[in-house]
Amino acid sequence: MLVAGTPYWACWSWFLSFYVSGELDARKGNLSICFISPPMESQNHHSQPPTIGTTFLRTCFNGVNTLSGLGILSVPYALSKGGWISILLLFLVAIVCFYTGLLLKRCMNSDPLIKTYPDIGQMAFGRKGRTVISTFLYLELFLVSVAFLIMGGDNLHKLFPKETFDIFGMEVGGRKLFISVTALVVLPTTWLRSLGALAYVSASGVLALLILLLAVLWGGAFDGIGFHESGEIWNWKGLPTAISLFSFCYCGHSVFPTLCNSMRDKSKFPKVLLVCFIFSTISYGSMAIFGYLMFGEHIAPEVTLNLPTKKISSKIAIYTTLLFPVAKYALIVAPIVISVEETLPFQESKMMSYLIRTCLVISTVVVALSVPFFGYVMSFVGAFSGITLSIVFPCLCYWKIALKFKKFGVEKTVILMILLIGTIIAVVGTYTASTDIINEVQHKRI
Repeated sequence: MLVAGTPYWACWSWFLSFYVSGELDARKGNLSICFISPPMESQNHHSQPPTIGTTFLRTCFNGVNTLSGLGILSVPYALSKGGWISILLLFLVAIVCFYTGLLLKRCMNSDPLIKTYPDIGQMAFGRKGRTVISTFLYLELFLVSVAFLIMGGDNLHKLFPKETFDIFGMEVGGRKLFISVTALVVLPTTWLRSLGALAYVSASGVLALLILLLAVLWGGAFDGIGFHESGEIWNWKGLPTAISLFSFCYCGHSVFPTLCNSMRDKSKFPKVLLVCFIFSTISYGSMAIFGYLMFGEHIAPEVTLNLPTKKISSKIAIYTTLLFPVAKYALIVAPIVISVEETLPFQESKMMSYLIRTCLVISTVVVALSVPFFGYVMSFVGAFSGITLSIVFPCLCYWKIALKFKKFGVEKTVILMILLIGTIIAVVGTYTASTDIINEVQHKRI
């Protein structure tokens, strides 16, 4: 069984990893998902048929896709907010998140029945722990689906800035129009009750990431943009935003337990994490540095919005990003949809299923239209749910499960420091992002 609640772009990786491990029936397209899964003690391991498990290489592939997504568009903007020295924070966040990923693995070692992140929460803090963690995961999925719509609308508006339509005598155009267009395009994909095909489409994540990175580099090196901007060395005021956006890049912890359990040799999972974090950090760091060198203080929250649309490399980069919502939106909202459907008495009704999925898409459109600020939404997600799920909760769970009876030593000191600093950053980052969103909304109304 797959418990709902996986980070934004990474949701599809669950489906893919379960497909290769035999728990997703490709012929029937059956997928069992539950937001609040049954208690661990009710799960009978011995009644389940043994599975071969995924190889080290396949797990690395799924892990890289878990950590690679929308964050690649915003890291140059994050670097511009904090200044050149803040690139060190990207590496520091990567190290801390790698360590907390290992903490989750150690929590799993305490009980063979632990299969998912919410299971870890239940093991540490009972049913309330499961509920709190699941709620944060749920909210994160919803907000990232909103970010996908905003990103699609921004990039379509970049390609067609003058497009307007006459609807009932009103001239409609701009980003809000294209946010709605993006939602209309992805809506049919959410009606699919079989997600096997979508998982394969989403498996192009690593390729899309590389194409996007190479297209941006090509634009800087050969299409006349150049790498001439100097930028700031350090900007204290922008640090909360920078750290929040960097944290967004490494929010893969909710899928780590599932990836680990899908492995043929679970003892190699720490090596998988190391490979995934190194690859992702190189990708993020490269995009951040080159993007900041190309556009400096004028960098947009999405680096593709700075690219000249007349260049072939720019069009390739922008069209690549437009594939993200089509390929991943349905997989991101699927756990939300299915968990809602499972709570209703008429869950077998196809018409009701279509209605629920349509209402969910409409709700994300309403939020995207109300807060069409990609950078601030990403910053909010990174601070509020990203740091909480990737840094704070792993430390709390590990402390409760493995350290509560140990004497106060080096390990406890390190985890306590990470916990305190992570909590402070989450609070400050959430406040900063919320303030920025409110100010922008008020400014738009004026």
